[in-house]
Amino acid sequence: MIVARSLAFNLLFYLSTLVLGFVGLPTLVSRRAATAWGTAWARWLVWLTEHVAGIRIEVRGREHIPEGGCLVAAKHQSALETYSLVPAVPGFSFILKRELNWIPVFGWYTARTGMIPVDRGKRGAALRAIAIHARAAIAAGRRIIIFPEGTRRPVRAAPSYKFGATYLYAELGVPCVPVAVNTGLYWPRRSFLRRPGTAVIEFLPAIPPGLDKDAFQQTLEAAIETATEKLLAEAVGPARTRQSQRVSA
Repeated sequence: MIVARSLAFNLLFYLSTLVLGFVGLPTLVSRRAATAWGTAWARWLVWLTEHVAGIRIEVRGREHIPEGGCLVAAKHQSALETYSLVPAVPGFSFILKRELNWIPVFGWYTARTGMIPVDRGKRGAALRAIAIHARAAIAAGRRIIIFPEGTRRPVRAAPSYKFGATYLYAELGVPCVPVAVNTGLYWPRRSFLRRPGTAVIEFLPAIPPGLDKDAFQQTLEAAIETATEKLLAEAVGPARTRQSQRVSA
């Protein structure tokens, strides 16, 4: 049953993404229209996820998203949270790897909607370039979504937080909303299978601006990892590993 549902979902997911990408091409005339189409596109993918894959998506803590520009720093376990965050975060702007802008059709939308590309090979220069785009996005009242570990991580893997979120927090002087997830339980990294259940995306209380870099990095990691472990324990029980004991302390 899981294999059949996974197959049906994957086929519909990629086919509808292709079709909606082409149908929505006229919206590329403006950022507002393209963003509205992208949000509708994401809502459709959420519907598919819930009704075909059998993964209910529960979003908690929306009240923690402040008015105006801010950072949203999310745990990244699967592709599920990338599109599920779109309807949950008004005025979103993702930080994403530059190569995604090169994908035909999909990349046209990421470029037109003001997503912020990062050249991961340039390190310091890449951070400075991101900061320039991010300041403009914040000035426009947008909420910048970043995955502070830079890539998808397996469930209960040791944390691997990069410097990007900390750098932007220091440069922008805005609140940062941590986000915990348990999505990797249902859409495992590099897996064909989609497992039914309740995937939770939880916005946590915002970290106010003004912390020094070390304090922010420690606060962000502790908030995300502790809340993520609680979501995993809620779904499947506590971890019986040395790593989970360290995170939960």
